[in-house]
Amino acid sequence: MAQPKKRHSNSRQNKRRFSNYRLKSKSSSVCPSCGAPILPHHACPSCGTYKGRVVKPPRQARGKEKK
Repeated sequence: MAQPKKRHSNSRQNKRRFSNYRLKSKSSSVCPSCGAPILPHHACPSCGTYKGRVVKPPRQARGKEKK
């Protein structure tokens, strides 16, 4: 296998690797019960449902209980 004749600079190396470190946008879906945007495979933060079941109380109700 051929060997490189000269060393590549750090900036050239980083330009090549940039696509590996670039942040990818997170995909979002819509909550079927309230229509709020949510992350896939997560409970809805506004209504607290996941796959049609209530798994945690809504955000407003949780905030009042803590005080």
